[in-house]
Amino acid sequence: MKVFKFFALAAIVTMFFGMTAKTQAQVSVNIGVAPDCPYGYYDVAPYDCAPYGYYGPEWFSGGIFIGAGPWFHGPEGFHGHVNNHFHPEHGYNGPRPNRGDRPDPARPPGKVAHFKGNEVRDGRGHTVGKR
Repeated sequence: MKVFKFFALAAIVTMFFGMTAKTQAQVSVNIGVAPDCPYGYYDVAPYDCAPYGYYGPEWFSGGIFIGAGPWFHGPEGFHGHVNNHFHPEHGYNGPRPNRGDRPDPARPPGKVAHFKGNEVRDGRGHTVGKR
């Protein structure tokens, strides 16, 4: 009977420690540096540079693009206008700046002349409303 009690106690102790000692997995994703684009970059992979007029002025702070997608640096609850007619997923195939290009002095970032936003998005690429 003592042997049975010993194994029962050992089984209970093993179950107790087995339930409390959990291993936690850690997932780390390195997305690298945000693309260097004069007027911002699209909010979906492959994060190509967006043309002048895609983002409204609220996406810029002091002429600097605050980000979109994984590199978003705007405030919590941010919503900004975009003109999705300039997005390739909506058929746009016109000129786009290359990474590393500088803004045209006649088209400063954040000062989009006659901006016509037709969609409202958060900084993570989710549509949150229409204009």
